[in-house]
This record gives sequence, structure tokens and C-alpha cells, in this order.
Amino acid sequence: MASVPLRLRDHSYDVLIGPGVRTSLAEVVGRLGAARAVVVSARPAEWVPDTGVETLLLPARDGEQDKTLTTVEALCREFVRFGLTRSDVVVSCGGGTTTDVVGLAAALYHRGVAVVHLPTTLLAQVDAAVGGKTAVNLPAGKNLVGAYWQPSAVLCDTDYLSTLPRREMRNGYGEIARCHFIGAPDLRPLPLADQIAASVALKARVVEADERDAGLRHVLNYGHTLGHALEKATGFALRHGEAVAIGTVFAGRLAGALGRVDRARVTEHQDVVSSYGLPTALPAETEPAALLPLMRHDKKAIGGLAFVLDGPQGAELVDDVPHDVVARVLDEMPRAPLADLVDVVDVAAPAATTAAARS
Repeated sequence: MASVPLRLRDHSYDVLIGPGVRTSLAEVVGRLGAARAVVVSARPAEWVPDTGVETLLLPARDGEQDKTLTTVEALCREFVRFGLTRSDVVVSCGGGTTTDVVGLAAALYHRGVAVVHLPTTLLAQVDAAVGGKTAVNLPAGKNLVGAYWQPSAVLCDTDYLSTLPRREMRNGYGEIARCHFIGAPDLRPLPLADQIAASVALKARVVEADERDAGLRHVLNYGHTLGHALEKATGFALRHGEAVAIGTVFAGRLAGALGRVDRARVTEHQDVVSSYGLPTALPAETEPAALLPLMRHDKKAIGGLAFVLDGPQGAELVDDVPHDVVARVLDEMPRAPLADLVDVVDVAAPAATTAAARS
């Protein structure tokens, strides 16, 4: 088991990573002093550990369709019916959309109740469940309504990963691949549990330095500006990690077009992303011009188009990127049918995921 600490001025917690760590939930709840818990789970009841206290189990669905304010309100109504108080705890058990929705509900209910995350997908374990960002979508775009609400603990049980379909595993590798360009070493040769721990450690250090996106934390959105636009443009047929992977390749090309990196570094973006078996081309069915207005809704944008881009000092947020340059780089991106982009290709890195998850 690995333990990654996240230490903030007003709140600290540990991220536990390894097989069976979900069984630590009752101990965590006991330390919080909660008398009752609400567990919101997108997984079968047998995968939900005992909390050690009176518990209400609520079903959830992973996926963007329920990542809405309506879902948050429905959860809060259930909290009221159960008699949940500010001294109790809410537990999420599911993928990144579940941790986001449950985290936001916990942040809003009684102006804040403790939350513990049990992320059950690779994407949630390496990124979504860690760092305290919670949000839901609006019709205009992703994650436009949210709050910062740090969990009391995150239990990344790698046993959960052995149950995932291959495409869901690849979805998580989209976030691992982008770590290569924001300060992580090359994670490709490592076992899966070590890849998770390294990704979490990188995010923890960034969040400790900048909890509320005042500057450095923007680097965690590498590849996300185009990625979020692609999710929206394809009706979420592209999964988040897949879209971020394409956005990462685009970020390398855009940095090259702006003279921030050389050709070798641009090529490295393509090579790293493709080595994880991730898509690197734009969907042929999506017109590049349709992506520009979606990218303007990105929450990092202040005026014009904003991207996190590689450069001489590493990754950083670049504001007001010229519209014509963005349009040209989009037009120069390779294209492929959407059906081909979402078809999972066997490659060396993700092929070991099931064995690594059990090790």
C-alpha cells in the first residue's frame, strides 16, 4: 500500500493506494466522529465497505448524464430525509462523475459536511477524486458550477480496477499521459499502482502550492481546453480521458506553432499519447470551427482563448492565444472517424493493467 499525503493550511488528508484499502473506511469514519453516513455508490452493494455507523446507501450512475444540479439537489433531499448533520459524513463510491457530484452535494449541504471518496475507476483514482475540485455541468459546458471542497480521505482501492472494461481503463490513461508534460517522469515503464501513486503525488504537490487555481494549479488542465470541447461536440461519445489525450497532442502542436517548443517536443506529445493506446486525431465528424466557441466557454478563459501549454519554463497558462493560430493548428490536426477513435487498441502499457491492479 502507498500513502500520499496532501497537506493544506486548513485541511490535510491522505490518499491511500493499493489492494483492499477500501476496508479502511470504517476506521476513517471513526476518526471523523460521525454518527451516521450516506454512501452514494455507482457500484454493487457488495463492493461497498462497511462504514461502522448507521448508513444510508443511495444508488448512483457514473456518466455525464447525471452530472447536473438536479442530481445534487436530489442527493441533498435524501440527506435531509436521513437526518444527516454537519457532524456526519458522505461517502462517494464510483468514477469521476460520481466523486464530483457527491463532493459538490457535500460542499453545499449545511454549507459543508465531511466527504470521503472511494474512486473506483482509473480516471477517478489518478485525478478526479484528489484535490477538492467538485463541479457539475451546464448545457453551455463542462464543470461550470462547482466548489472547492477537500475530502477527509481518499481510498484508491486497486481491486476495483480489475472489474473495469478495457475502454474505461484507457480513459484513465488519458490523465496519466498528460502528467508526462506537467512535471512527472516517464511513467510508462512502471506498474499500474506506481503510476497511480506518481500521478497522485504530482497532483498533491500542485494542489498544496495552489489549492484554488490562482496560478500553478492550471497546469493540471493540460489538454483539457480542447478535451472538454471535444466531449461536448461529440455528445460525450468521446470519454474524458480520450478527449484529453487528443487535447494533449493538440497542446503540443499549438505550443510548436507559437514557437514555445521545438519539433522534437511536439513529436514527443504524439509519441507518449499513442504509446498508451490513446486516440491522437480529431473526430472526422466534428468541424474544427465548431470547437472554437466551445473552447471560449472554458473556465480558464478570461477574455480570448486560453490554453495550458508547454514552453521553456515548463507548462503554464497562456492567455489570449491568437484565434487564427488556434484555427490553423486545428485544421492541421489529423482526422479519423469517431468509431475508430473509440475502438480500443491493445498496446503494451495498458495491457498489464489487470495484473498490476491485483498486485
